[in-house]
Amino acid sequence: MSSVRVTYSGLISLILGLSTVVTGMLFVVIITRNLSPDELGTWSLIGGLVTYVIIIEPMISYWTTREIARDTESGKTAVLSSGIFSIIGFLIFLLIAFFVSKPTGTNIDILYFSAIMIPFSFVNRTLSSISLGWKPHVNSYGVIIFDIVKIPAALFFIIFLDLGLTGVILSVTIAYIPSIIVLTILNREKLQTNFNKVFLKSWLKRAWLPSYIKFPNVVVFDVLIFSLITGSVVGLAYWVSAFAIGSIVGHSSQITKAVYPKLLSGGSNKFYEVNFLRLLYFAFLFTAISISFARPGLFILNPIYDVAVLVVIFLSLRTFIQMLGSSFTNALQGIEKVDLKESSVKDYLKSKLFYLPTIRLIRRAVYLSSLTITLIILLQFNTSQLDLVIAWSVIVFIVEIPFTVYLFYLVKRNLSLSLDKNTILKYLLVSIIVFTGIHLMMEEFLEYDSKLINFFFNLIPFFILGTSLYFGLTYLIDHKTRKLFKGVLLEINNRIKSKK
Repeated sequence: MSSVRVTYSGLISLILGLSTVVTGMLFVVIITRNLSPDELGTWSLIGGLVTYVIIIEPMISYWTTREIARDTESGKTAVLSSGIFSIIGFLIFLLIAFFVSKPTGTNIDILYFSAIMIPFSFVNRTLSSISLGWKPHVNSYGVIIFDIVKIPAALFFIIFLDLGLTGVILSVTIAYIPSIIVLTILNREKLQTNFNKVFLKSWLKRAWLPSYIKFPNVVVFDVLIFSLITGSVVGLAYWVSAFAIGSIVGHSSQITKAVYPKLLSGGSNKFYEVNFLRLLYFAFLFTAISISFARPGLFILNPIYDVAVLVVIFLSLRTFIQMLGSSFTNALQGIEKVDLKESSVKDYLKSKLFYLPTIRLIRRAVYLSSLTITLIILLQFNTSQLDLVIAWSVIVFIVEIPFTVYLFYLVKRNLSLSLDKNTILKYLLVSIIVFTGIHLMMEEFLEYDSKLINFFFNLIPFFILGTSLYFGLTYLIDHKTRKLFKGVLLEINNRIKSKK
């Protein structure tokens, strides 16, 4: 399975990922401008509660990706099993909703209704895990279909029918359907074999490991902690809006999409160095865009949230650090071979598949403790919801740093990673210089027009100028960037010729 093309799949995923930035932001604009802060906070809470249920799904998809990457045909068994497990997830979600509705002051009926998303989410994730194992870029096709369909659905249910939060839930649920259809068609080659209970038994026997991997996300669910301690979901509205801007940085990780299956299939470790450098190239760009366009971005979502600029800055930096940590984790898990043989529980406990989630669990425990203590202390001083959210963003950023540094150490030791410091410094300096200038220009010349379409067209020239300068300057001063651009043009040219 070494035929996985890291650069090709990575660039396709990145391009499609950039498309989802636009479609995703359109959806966020629709909901932030049509939901009240309470409704937006409740939507954030719903999204978080889904995390509790999703812990079941990786029992299947975690092993499916590793098996598909190694030419084991377990795809159909995975999809059918996921459908069965989704029923369990649905019931668990209803139970959780019952217990959290009163302490958080949310409407229990809307929480119950949101459970309809669970089965679709399960199947979609499982199909995505199959894609990741053999054609990583196919994953992005499903994502972009999902994001595109959400927009007309949201316009109909939220704006035309004025269904509010109910309309958001319906929009997301309906958007899953074409995404599932597309992923099923594109993965049909891996869905040919019949259901095999041997696979299911194997997954259930080892279900404790993917459950352990997801467990840290459950025990430290920060959105629920914030709403329970503060007794309100209003602060979550600031968090959702700021996160929508700060999370843009994470799209640059699409360039690494094929690293995990490539390593699983026996690819050389050396290609990881090249891919990691390309990750930094786009990550510096996206981080600079997210930070410099923080206020305009929040203004687009809803002017009442543009006071959360500091939250965007810290979330952008946190996403950058977290993305590097995820890259290191995927690489280390990709070179682990313990599941290639009949291994005991003791063997798995000694493997990276267990050790890396343990690091994440410790990191999350530190984060949970820090957030809880900080919120309790600040509430004694009648701190505003905005200031609480700012403190939250600072904590989530700071806690991420030491653990990512440790993961970097592990990667250097296990993959003999060698970084081109001069090239990295070029990318960093160009991003800082270019987008500092763009920020200063926007402060001086950008007009914040109350009409969204007018403001959007006022903003576009600054975005085009910033990205053009970044690509142009890095192309001029760095030969590796020129090599990347030439490789992209060559691939496009070959594709055009092959279709003639």
